[in-house]
Amino acid sequence: MFPPVNNTFLMDNFIVSARKYRPTTFDTVVGQTSITATLKNAIKNEHLAQAFLFCGPRGVGKTTCARILAKTINCFNRSESIEACNECDSCLSFNEGHSLNIYELDAASNNSVDDIRNLIDQVRLAPQLGTHKVYIIDEVHMLSQAAFNAFLKTLEEPPAHAIFILATTEKHKIIPTILSRCQIFDFNRIQIPDISGHLVKIAQLEQINAEPDALHIIAQKADGALRDALSIFDQIVSFSGNNITYQAVIDNLNILDYDYYFKVTDALVSGDIPSGLLIFNEILNKGFDGHNFINGLGEHFRNLLVCKDASTIKLLEVGDNIKKKYAEQSNVCEQGYLLKGLSLISKCDVQYKASKNPRLLVELTVMQLCSINSLQEKKNDTPVVIKAAEPVKSAAKPQQQTETKPTTQAPTTSPAPPTSAPEPAQEMATPAQEAAAPAKVPIENTVVPEQPPVEKVVEQQPQPVKHIPPQNNGVVAKENPPKTILKGDPLSQYNTTILSINEVAKEKEAADAELEEDLSNKPRTPFTPEQLKATWDEYATIIKEQGKKSFHSTLTLTQPVLKEDFLVELTIANAVQEKDFDREKSDLVAFIRQKLNNYGIQLQTTLAEKVTVEHKTPKEQFKEMAQSNPSLIKLYEQLDLDVDY
Repeated sequence: MFPPVNNTFLMDNFIVSARKYRPTTFDTVVGQTSITATLKNAIKNEHLAQAFLFCGPRGVGKTTCARILAKTINCFNRSESIEACNECDSCLSFNEGHSLNIYELDAASNNSVDDIRNLIDQVRLAPQLGTHKVYIIDEVHMLSQAAFNAFLKTLEEPPAHAIFILATTEKHKIIPTILSRCQIFDFNRIQIPDISGHLVKIAQLEQINAEPDALHIIAQKADGALRDALSIFDQIVSFSGNNITYQAVIDNLNILDYDYYFKVTDALVSGDIPSGLLIFNEILNKGFDGHNFINGLGEHFRNLLVCKDASTIKLLEVGDNIKKKYAEQSNVCEQGYLLKGLSLISKCDVQYKASKNPRLLVELTVMQLCSINSLQEKKNDTPVVIKAAEPVKSAAKPQQQTETKPTTQAPTTSPAPPTSAPEPAQEMATPAQEAAAPAKVPIENTVVPEQPPVEKVVEQQPQPVKHIPPQNNGVVAKENPPKTILKGDPLSQYNTTILSINEVAKEKEAADAELEEDLSNKPRTPFTPEQLKATWDEYATIIKEQGKKSFHSTLTLTQPVLKEDFLVELTIANAVQEKDFDREKSDLVAFIRQKLNNYGIQLQTTLAEKVTVEHKTPKEQFKEMAQSNPSLIKLYEQLDLDVDY
């Protein structure tokens, strides 16, 4: 015989938290308020369906709600809030687990036609205590096709006392004929705040000290399932005792700490490639997978982007302390950097499984993330160069002063833009020098400052005549600070500010007007139409040598006409030629003025009138011809002719 057992050495039976704290009333169900409210109203109004289908992910309360519904239906003393009293015979028998009014079937192990037949035979029996018999079939999607078909008739027209509650995690596997016979309730994943709040209550009941961040990590790890969260909670309690800390949770669950992501993000934003690689190596040495790291980094960047707006901070599913850290670091990271970083991380995530060297792939991504800001800075520091031919020389009229005509070198006193050095003083050529110099177009880059007024500066550059576009033929300026469009050799490096088209046009008109005033004191030597034509043909030859065939064609198709007061008029055939001519007009005028030594020449263009041809039908043409020659009518009648349309 065995010796008597000493009960002092027996351990108390441990009940896991998922069973010990399983909800027993609708009000204690976590995270399914809309479903419990609907069920309570159905019981109150006695509008209970003959079949319910509870579907949703694991651990969200499907079977729990089914049991509470079955218990509440048969309760004799329901409260005003439609909850079971837990005192009547029906409630007591249910709590003790031997109620004859509730029948639970596991469809995973009872999925044949014979099992459904046995269930149908039991449905015929009326309840011994209470008003309804409730049949809870869990994992109903595991039933075979034949079992489903055998169950259809009873499910559609059961006895008045029978109610079926079907529960499943895979609703799509249930045949449509079953779905159409049930009221369907879709259970949602339980939110992280709801799970963490429930864990706080359990920790208080168990007299366990738990850090809020630790419970929040457990709620995140549960992935919306309260049963999983309670199982993890029991595991952590076994590991760390009655004091649950954040560090204990991440160590036991093998979770990568938030601090690593904050540290690596600081290194990435500052462009510190060595620190980023060393942190990643430390993470690998702790046993974490590179794919896990890159996915966590993407989630970290997403959280930083969410913190950019106060209205979206609520989307963060982290504890309050971690949320503050995210808010602080998001102020350092620019939105463009985070978006570019998320693109690189997503690309790495897609390529990770197919990569033969995944560590190198992640390290390359880390280096690219470190280089985003430096590449952007280099791009921003690149000067903008406006490619143009040599500009036409112009003179800026001083503001609020009478114009003077200096003959010696004069320094400019206007402040230069911050990014460019001040230009040296230039000389102004005398009329005699201009006449003796070879044919050329004077060139100058001039900036008109806002204040103070300065004297006009003109530069003489003995360069051969070249075609020069009309853009910026004079002065282009902006106020506070002055903006300049510089012109010159396309290879020269200038820091410029590009103005809008309207601003450039307005300032160009102002510059042209000032130029005309400056030319009022220059010579106006008379010339003949023959001299004008010879100069015109000479410029056309130069344009042809430069390869501008379209503009050369415009110059040669029509000839200029000399009017009074040195006005030259040119008729242009169409709008396309007129647009092309306007681009080259200022250079042509400058050439003619210098060649003929007459700075009062003005060039005016007019668009040729279009000749409209009236299209007439053959009959209309015949009538007109007959009016001028009546004999055509006789000929038409004698020959019995007909006019074709």
